[in-house]
Amino acid sequence: MNWDWDVVADFMPRFWDGVLVTLQALVLGSLLAFSLGLVWAIAQRSKVKLIRWPVVGITEFIRNTPLLVQLFFLFYVVPEWGPSMSPLVTGVIGLGLHYSTYTAEVYRAGIDGVPVGQWEAATALSLPRTRTWTAVILPQAIRRVVPALGNYVVAMLKDSPMIAVIGAFEMLGEARAFSNETFTFEAYTIVGIAFIVIAYPASLLIRAMERRLVK
Repeated sequence: MNWDWDVVADFMPRFWDGVLVTLQALVLGSLLAFSLGLVWAIAQRSKVKLIRWPVVGITEFIRNTPLLVQLFFLFYVVPEWGPSMSPLVTGVIGLGLHYSTYTAEVYRAGIDGVPVGQWEAATALSLPRTRTWTAVILPQAIRRVVPALGNYVVAMLKDSPMIAVIGAFEMLGEARAFSNETFTFEAYTIVGIAFIVIAYPASLLIRAMERRLVK
């Protein structure tokens, strides 16, 4: 098999379409995972059992079921009970919801790592609970967990090809469709290189942030 640059040229428009879908799923999914994960983490520390227990049960269920099954459920089953969603929106929600259960554990570890004296000082100053969280606890906790959250962004990038099964054709989905149509291999090679080009700098950035934050 010889490398054919004409095939590469034919694939590139679809490749860029796939890159756009990949980045949209990655950025929006990450924002959802980080935001919802923080909600899960705080809810799990609630003193109210009616809040804490359901949240623990939901996060454990999501964390222990495959992402692929969750994507199928969101795309094919949920519309039977409510409004249907586009493949990309479903993919974003699926990725964000799935990874929020992991980021919740990261946040929990960061919160637990805040010295007890910080809680006691906030209590001594009669700070409201909301103020204690936003001004004292979360700034310290989030600073500790930024590198770990960054690792989950890279993991989400690697899992993004799964959204192609519900019709959101990201890079690999476009490459698979193009290769099946043309019986060529160049598209897979281009996508493999693209994943490295995106993931490796991201890994370097995470390491740099980690070195800066631990000082």
